[in-house]
Amino acid sequence: METGLRIALYQPDIAGNTGTILRLAACLGLGVDIIEPAGFDLSDRALKRAGMDYLEMARLTRHIDWTAFEAAHSAAGRRLVLFSTKAASPYTDFRFSPADTLLFGRESSGVPASVHEKADTRLIIPMVKGARSLNLALSVAMVTGEAVRQLK
Repeated sequence: METGLRIALYQPDIAGNTGTILRLAACLGLGVDIIEPAGFDLSDRALKRAGMDYLEMARLTRHIDWTAFEAAHSAAGRRLVLFSTKAASPYTDFRFSPADTLLFGRESSGVPASVHEKADTRLIIPMVKGARSLNLALSVAMVTGEAVRQLK
């Protein structure tokens, strides 16, 4: 059920979330870009535990930093869709494309303004007033589910 979609994680902090996202992507046939440095060793046991045996199925590309990711992403001609609590447009109102890369920031701090500015579009997951943010793996699953549904 490959869609062409990719998930990009900007300097992820939590191995368990990253492992869960890699498992989700493997099961849905999506590629994953990890933009380093990560807040953990990418060979960490927690990452392997969360991803289980699906890590071998994951189409993972590691980028040494934002500059390396940006160069590869630009060369591929893909649209960069950033998910941010600072965005205004709900992800449910957006038309996803097979050439989209869904970019998610660090659990602790999101993405810097310089990365925010590079996105082709910025989307938010609407929440009730007073809620700060959802778990990263949950956010990725919600958005990816909607994107896959649209592209099915």
